Amino acid sequence: MINFSNYSCLLWDFDGVLMDSMPVRDEGFKHVLAPYPQDQVAKLLTYHRINGGLSRYVKFRYFFEEIRKEPVTEEQVQAMAADFSTVMKRLLLNEQLLINDSLDFVRRRYRDIPMHIVSGSDGVELNMICRSLNLAQYFVSIHGSPTPKTQLVKEVLVAHTYDPARTVLIGDSINDYQAATANDIDFIGYNNAEFDHNGYNYIRSFSTVS
Repeated sequence: MINFSNYSCLLWDFDGVLMDSMPVRDEGFKHVLAPYPQDQVAKLLTYHRINGGLSRYVKFRYFFEEIRKEPVTEEQVQAMAADFSTVMKRLLLNEQLLINDSLDFVRRRYRDIPMHIVSGSDGVELNMICRSLNLAQYFVSIHGSPTPKTQLVKEVLVAHTYDPARTVLIGDSINDYQAATANDIDFIGYNNAEFDHNGYNYIRSFSTVS
């Protein structure tokens, strides 16, 4: 059993960990990339699902540079990201998407241990969603893209002088694991069976956590 009393700080991914938002984000990519061939969009969606911790900015660049094999400007990426954000703000303000298993734990323990969100989602959009759904009160700070997650974790550690040896990142993607290991903090997988039984610390339900 994982015992969080060993930690002095908890860092949380958002999509797939605190909110079941990945299917909604699929719809965002489909909307923005509707003018392009469906088989290419399908490849982007596969990349998106595998790399949940990466930002939409990275994913749009990947779509053009790796899938379509053509250049894309920063202005184009920003415009697509803004279009994507408009869709997200409309669809994600939905309490039914919240993952109560993890959020019940957050609500029980946020006074005992400082918690932060470090997400691949757009930071401005994420803060708005968390405020609108009354989640912001549980977190010391909420951070998102376009800053890469590895850098976000580093900035939180430095800003609050947290001990990496007593800090853990809870996530559902390989990008979360990579951000944790790059900063010499622990990683715990959640809501992704790929992390279960594969040598990772893993939580199947927060109801079993002390």
